[in-house]
Amino acid sequence: MTATVDQDVEEVPSGGKVPLVELKNVGKMYGNITALKDISLRVHAGEVTGILGDNGAGKSTLIKIIAGYHPPSEGELLVDGQPARLASPKDALAKGIATVYQNLAVVPLMPVWRNFFLGQEIRKKSFPFSLDSNAMRATTLTELSKMGIDLPDVDVPIGSLSGGQRQCVAIARAVFFGARVLILDEPTAALGVKQSGVVLKYISAAKEAGFGVVFITHNPHHAHLVGDHFVLLNRGRQKLDCKYDDITLEHLTQEMAGGDELEALSHELRGKGA
Repeated sequence: MTATVDQDVEEVPSGGKVPLVELKNVGKMYGNITALKDISLRVHAGEVTGILGDNGAGKSTLIKIIAGYHPPSEGELLVDGQPARLASPKDALAKGIATVYQNLAVVPLMPVWRNFFLGQEIRKKSFPFSLDSNAMRATTLTELSKMGIDLPDVDVPIGSLSGGQRQCVAIARAVFFGARVLILDEPTAALGVKQSGVVLKYISAAKEAGFGVVFITHNPHHAHLVGDHFVLLNRGRQKLDCKYDDITLEHLTQEMAGGDELEALSHELRGKGA
C-alpha cells in the first residue's frame, strides 16, 4: 500500500496527537432498551483499534454511530478534535470515515471494476450518460496494485475471488474514495486461516500507511496480531480499555471469553464429569 494519510495533525496539550475520531461517554437508547452506555475511545492515525465483544455486546450499534447511520443518544462524537453530527454514511465519508461491512455489499456476478465503482461510476465528459469503462478498469488495477493485490484481470466476476481478496478490494475502494478511518466489520469472521492472514496483512499495511483502523472482531487472536489498542464491549458497556503493551493474548482471550464466568463454568462441568 502506497497511499498515505497526512500526519501533520494538531498537537494536544498532553503531547499526543488529536485523534481522527473520538467518542466521549457515548450511549445509545432504542426506546427503553440501552444498547450502549458510557463508551469512550480514540482512533488515532497509524493505529489499529480493536473493538472486541461477543454477539449482542454492542459492536454493531457502535459501528452505526461512527458510520453515521444513527446519532448517539448521549455523549459526544468528535472528528479531528471537533464535535461532529453525522446524519448519514455520506456525511461520515465526507469526513474520511468509511465502513467495510462483513457482507461487503458487492454484486457477485459483476466484474471487479464495476463493484469497485458501484454507485460512484466515472462517466465520459462528452457523453454524460455513458460509463467510462476504460478509466474505471485502469483505476481499479492501479488501486489494487497499491494494496499489493495482483489481479491482472479486473473483468472477472468479484464473486469468483477468494473471501480475502474481496475484503481487500473493498478496503482499496474505501481508501480510493477518501477514507482516513477504516471501520472493518468482522472482516475475518467467515474466512479460513490462510485468507484471514491475507486480510490481517492488509490491515497492518493500512496502519503503516497512516490510516486509522477500527477492527471489529470477536477473535482475540486476530485482534492481538495487528491491534495497538483494545476495547472490549460486554452488553453495551465498556469492560476493557488498554494498549497492546498492557495486555497479553492470554489475558485478552480470558476477558473476551468471560473470565470468572468461564472459570466457574469450567469447575461446574468438571464437577459433573467427576
